[in-house]
Amino acid sequence: MKTGYKQTEVGVIPEDWEVKPLGECASFRTGPFGSALHKSDYTDDGIPIVNPMHIIDGRIEPTRTMTITEQAAKALADFRLKAGEIVIGRRGDMGRCAVVMNEQAGWLCGTGSMIIRGGATDINFLQRVISSPRAISAIEETSVGSTMINLNQRTLAGLRLQFPPLPEQRAIAAALSDVDGLLGALDRLIAKKRDLKQAAMQQLLTGQTRLPGFKGEWVVKTVAELEKLKLVKLSRGQVISKKDIDRTPGDYPIYSSSIHNDGLFGRYGYFMFDEELITWSVDGGGNFFHRRKHRFSVTNVCGFMRVDTSQIDCRFFAAELQLLHSRKNFDYQSKAHPSVIRKEYEVQLPPLPEQTAIASILSEMDAELAALEQRREKTRALKQGMMQELLTGRTRLVSKATPEVKP
Repeated sequence: MKTGYKQTEVGVIPEDWEVKPLGECASFRTGPFGSALHKSDYTDDGIPIVNPMHIIDGRIEPTRTMTITEQAAKALADFRLKAGEIVIGRRGDMGRCAVVMNEQAGWLCGTGSMIIRGGATDINFLQRVISSPRAISAIEETSVGSTMINLNQRTLAGLRLQFPPLPEQRAIAAALSDVDGLLGALDRLIAKKRDLKQAAMQQLLTGQTRLPGFKGEWVVKTVAELEKLKLVKLSRGQVISKKDIDRTPGDYPIYSSSIHNDGLFGRYGYFMFDEELITWSVDGGGNFFHRRKHRFSVTNVCGFMRVDTSQIDCRFFAAELQLLHSRKNFDYQSKAHPSVIRKEYEVQLPPLPEQTAIASILSEMDAELAALEQRREKTRALKQGMMQELLTGRTRLVSKATPEVKP
């Protein structure tokens, strides 16, 4: 053990840090129980109610709330949130907690949440510690419920946490807040770039804006008509089970019905394709994906489309299908079978050189987005590493025993 550190029930921490139950430095208020609210109390533009699903990545997301009338909220004044308090979810995933901002003061703590009111601690530091992996694990071990974990005030009050001196708490909270600011800026930039790409797709893929130097009429065809002309060919993958993957492990991607993580299902020791294709999620909402030439497989709930690249640019065709898909409604009940894709999609095709030019512009935008998303993931990983270092005292931002200056 390094000099200046001690072993405690929460792990190795600096000697000048304390370990104490949360109940010694905070008080709690559980959201209202029973039928406190009635159907007539809810409105489209009222006082937001904060429940666990509204706490996302340490923030309260106002766009995901349900709201009640001001009159109904007045009757529940004890459960109104104040700036500088913490609201924590007490059902389901533990660790969902956020500091209430000034603009969120007056919102209502829902039945699935709890209010934490701090004392002689930095509230932002406290939120970080409560949402740390060690604290979440401790909460889960002592909370009640078999099918869904329920956090109560007794469990929270008994939660033992590490507390550095107040100046260090503030320094740690400020450092982590700076990283959150960088992540927020990246999120906003990514959202802006996505909007720009969507606008570019709308203009370029429909012919509303023509690139300089290109003329000529565009051909309008359904996917079925293109298949009859042998310009495209639709089919589906094959069944690949978890047992198949276990029997033949490998590094070749398998794409399936998921719309998340680029449709990746797993990796396999066998591959079906080594070519450029378009795939789509038959059971997962019909999303289209352009697959560059590489070795991969697709499952039976994933469709694939071969394209005659002498007349159609595969990247352009995939982008146009993605744009058309954004205007349609497929889900896990309304499935995008090949027969549906053939008749539902009518595409516009300029001459091949214009297709390629448009596809190149959109590919450059995709590459820029991918680079920003990769930077965001690296920043998130950096934040996790910082939390591990700072919340355990492995890295100190304030020298030992720095006195607090009182007015």
